[in-house]
Amino acid sequence: MRRPADDRTGRLAPVARSAAAGALAAGVWAAQQPLDKRILRCSYDDVELLGKLVTRGRAWQPAGIALHLTNGGLFGTAYFFVQPLLPGPAWARGLLAAQLENFGLWPLGRLSDRYHPARDELPRLGDNRRALAQATWRHAVFGIVLGVAEARLNR
Repeated sequence: MRRPADDRTGRLAPVARSAAAGALAAGVWAAQQPLDKRILRCSYDDVELLGKLVTRGRAWQPAGIALHLTNGGLFGTAYFFVQPLLPGPAWARGLLAAQLENFGLWPLGRLSDRYHPARDELPRLGDNRRALAQATWRHAVFGIVLGVAEARLNR
């Protein structure tokens, strides 16, 4: 069921709030990455993967953060339209959506192993179980934060 438009701020307000929830969730993901890298003893880093896709200089980190937050916002926008079709409470809908994306796109890691411009500086993903564990954990954190934040922002 699609929610009605917010009469005070216009039709795009609920979608924009979902995008903001996605960017927030991506920020939480990025902030906790150093911890999961230490715990799982794997250097896989999504911010680095994205940043070094567009620049190889010192600017890879801000570029990677910008791209990561943008991806989160885009996912939050798509989530706005999909979440009414998903079962369960908000946190479970976000978790399910994020894990579907994670396991649906994980096989593309082999393309990164082969074609990423900084592939020699990054850990291999295609056959890396620790990196898959990191991605699964990160998507769980992202999905739960997204689901809860989106529900609260679009009450």
